[in-house]
Amino acid sequence: MSDRSLFATEQARGRAAYRLYACTILAGICLILYYRATHLPATWREGRGEWIGLSLAELWHAFYWVITQSVRWNPVHRRTFKDKLSQRYEGRLPNVDIFVCTADPYAEPPNLVISTVLSLMAYNYPPEKLSVYLSDDGGSILTFYAMWEASQFAKHWIPFCKRNKLEPRAPAIYFSTSDCPNDKSHHEEWLGMKILYEEMTNRIDAIVMSGKVPEELKANHKGFSQWKPEMTSKKHPPIVQILIDGKDPNALDNAGNALPTLVYMAREKNPEYHHNFKAGAMNSLIRVSSIISNSPIILNVDCDMYSNNADSIRDALCFFLDEVKGRDIAFVQYPQNYNNMTKNDTYGNTLTVINEVEMCGLDSWGGPLYIGTGCFHRRETLCGMKYTKEYKENWNRGSERNPHDDIRKLEEKAESLATCTYELNTQWGNDVGLKYGIAVEDVITGLMIQCRGWKSAYYNPPQKGFLGVGPTTLAQTILQHKRWSEGNFQIFLSKYCTFIYGHGKIKLGLQMGYCIYNLWALNSIPTLYYVIAPSLSLLRGISLFPKMTSPWFIPFSYVMVAKQTYSLIEALLTREITVQGWWNLQRMWLIKRLTSYLYGGLATLSKIVGVSKMGFTITAKISGEDASKRYEQEIMEFDASSLTLAIIEFVALLNMTCLVCATTRAMMRGWAIVLDMYFLQILLCGSVVALNVAIYEGLLLRKDKGSIPWSVTLTTLAVVMLVSLLSRV
Repeated sequence: MSDRSLFATEQARGRAAYRLYACTILAGICLILYYRATHLPATWREGRGEWIGLSLAELWHAFYWVITQSVRWNPVHRRTFKDKLSQRYEGRLPNVDIFVCTADPYAEPPNLVISTVLSLMAYNYPPEKLSVYLSDDGGSILTFYAMWEASQFAKHWIPFCKRNKLEPRAPAIYFSTSDCPNDKSHHEEWLGMKILYEEMTNRIDAIVMSGKVPEELKANHKGFSQWKPEMTSKKHPPIVQILIDGKDPNALDNAGNALPTLVYMAREKNPEYHHNFKAGAMNSLIRVSSIISNSPIILNVDCDMYSNNADSIRDALCFFLDEVKGRDIAFVQYPQNYNNMTKNDTYGNTLTVINEVEMCGLDSWGGPLYIGTGCFHRRETLCGMKYTKEYKENWNRGSERNPHDDIRKLEEKAESLATCTYELNTQWGNDVGLKYGIAVEDVITGLMIQCRGWKSAYYNPPQKGFLGVGPTTLAQTILQHKRWSEGNFQIFLSKYCTFIYGHGKIKLGLQMGYCIYNLWALNSIPTLYYVIAPSLSLLRGISLFPKMTSPWFIPFSYVMVAKQTYSLIEALLTREITVQGWWNLQRMWLIKRLTSYLYGGLATLSKIVGVSKMGFTITAKISGEDASKRYEQEIMEFDASSLTLAIIEFVALLNMTCLVCATTRAMMRGWAIVLDMYFLQILLCGSVVALNVAIYEGLLLRKDKGSIPWSVTLTTLAVVMLVSLLSRV
């Protein structure tokens, strides 16, 4: 490593041991597939059909396991050297634009949004080089009011954060997690700031609850006049308001220091034009910011993803400004972490294995995916630029506008770039900006950037860069993963399939890495078959696995046990997952494959044949009080649709029924005989039953509003009994 390097890349430890383990698993898989091919039952009554189906399911799981090895074979970790960055570039650090997107003041409360905005304005970075933009796709005067309040509060909050070196700098999080200091001077300052913050949030909450801004408050800023009575969230003109102009010498905080630029944008909405969801909002922000600040670096975050590390910008710049290794880095991706997960992560939403293992593995092949939040970009790469060895970034660039220019004229010019018709007959949404037409616009955009010759880097610092709000109910979790699996499956079935589009442009390992997520939807059918067919065959007395006394028992049992053991070890080594948390993760792995991924696959196929169109549903950031209490107590909230609950219940009750029947048979015929013949099927069936203990509790033991409705239970039980009877005919 050169002494001038601003970052270091280190190989993960223990790879030799892992590769040996992987080779033994591969050998076991090959033996299993050979056994399936050479031991096909002679007749259909002996389970020939079930055997073929199981063979195909195992073939798929074998293929998918090979795909997952791409991110575990040689993962890397990154370290940055911010001290070197400061020594070399402190006086000429590049300007940075920060984009925050919101869409609904009720699903994403304005107080949550401005807490994120304030944390981003308070970075340890020259404020005159920072510009923060909020895209409000709902075009809500309530959100604009909250932003105006934030612009006033920022004058107190930013110097308070920097003077006291606070972390985190999102006021909602800081005041809810820290105690008042004992030191008298700091005590008064801390208490005064908390009172100031609570007064502001109370005013915002009152305005949101009333649904309108009083006329006397509208006189505080010219921007309120932009809202007319006939405007709705689905139909309104473009609005751009510069709440704080960082170029204005009078824009100072209470300590006399410059303030970052703060801009509110609501792009035009009209039912006659497709607005392309978050991708459309991001593209409008790229254009609007180009005439206000035009910074070479863009950070985008979700409205609930606050800054948890005041040095995140400097860490990211260590990658971009490295003279040798940073020239071809297009974006630096931070992990997506949540601050509201319970100790044992009831719904498996921490994404810890993805963050700690898989993204590091992708980084070794040319860079991680772009996941839509917590990501620093070169502006030029978002605008479609291809990488060439001759390319040299102009880090000193920025908007050349005169600070004495008429702000309203600038806003009007910016509004002309955020109209519904601006992108017509242009390459925006195709080769320029974020890609349209795919539910995961972030992933496809990152892929296209990498296929233009650029690389990306993954940085996961000890102090998390960003923390947000994760799903806290079963319905929210299923909805989020349904959208993710749907969008990723769209990529796989389109011309952008990594094995086709990425061929010759990105490494094979990275192509495989993308497919881990692109193929989520296809995992649903083999998994559904594997948790139903062996159990029904057990009910019928048909053995689909080798006897315990057979030598073929060894590869089956080894692969089953070794894979789960490694999964547990991998989770525990992250030091963020408990044993109970890992068990919950296995339950949710099964539930998501049976519901989210199944729905995502079906939705994608229905779009391809023209039955439905792409939609976007915001994952709510708030839950009811009772549901929140159950979440804190780690009690599952069965608030999903009746069909979703029916699928989950069906698998749970069917396997319970089959396990009871197998146990009865063993008691009648003798345990030794039954276990020898059906041990692996009983083990598989018993594992499904054990995973679904929380489901049985929701069925039989709980009486709260979050339990499973009896109407769903009775219907599903009737279907299970009918299927059980028909399977024995």
